[in-house]
Amino acid sequence: MSEDHIENTTGNIQGLGSTRLESAVEGLIFASDKAVSAAILAQTFAEATGEDAPSSSEIESVINRLNVHYKRTDRAFRIEKWGSGYRFATITSVAPFIKALFVTDRQRKLSRTLMESLAILSYKQPASRAELEFIRGVDCDYALRKLLEYGLIDVVGRSESVGRPLLYGTTQRFLELFGLPSIADLPNLRELESILDDPAFQKEKARMLMTSTAQLPLNVDGTIGTEGPLGEELEIDEES
Repeated sequence: MSEDHIENTTGNIQGLGSTRLESAVEGLIFASDKAVSAAILAQTFAEATGEDAPSSSEIESVINRLNVHYKRTDRAFRIEKWGSGYRFATITSVAPFIKALFVTDRQRKLSRTLMESLAILSYKQPASRAELEFIRGVDCDYALRKLLEYGLIDVVGRSESVGRPLLYGTTQRFLELFGLPSIADLPNLRELESILDDPAFQKEKARMLMTSTAQLPLNVDGTIGTEGPLGEELEIDEES
């Protein structure tokens, strides 16, 4: 790269004006294919401008101002906290349109078995296979293998108990898929009870049960078979 080109590039960066940090943060988050941490945003800005890196609170303030602007101008997106970083996400009201565009036959869903195992691990982590099986009351080898394959859980250490079994915990991908900044943001027991008592939730649950029952195979005597699809919730893209 020529010195003239470098000088011109630096001049353009320094000439962005008083909102250049906002422009830089917005551009970096927009261009990244994964969540970007405040530290990376600050470091990148400093490297590009030759100035001191802004603090995490400055980055957060910039993101808040950008979101206020997006809301004021009725944009369909916001900058949200995903795991340990930030990324663009569409607002809830446009979700039906996004789903209609991107849902394909190549997407698959987590079975109820996997969802139950994932839910237990998310609240109980770090947990061993034996602890998971004790709570569920069934063998969990398949569930652990599939959740590891999907990148939703990972081995996080070994227990100090006899045999030093492996301990499992959720991953950054789990946080991103569920839109959680951290594990601490999972709903607590009281919040879960509130959700379960919500009439809208009960109505949706009844609809899903009716749909699932209609898809279950029938035995010769007309009763519902034990094999077949279980209730499914979370979609996982096979290419992820």
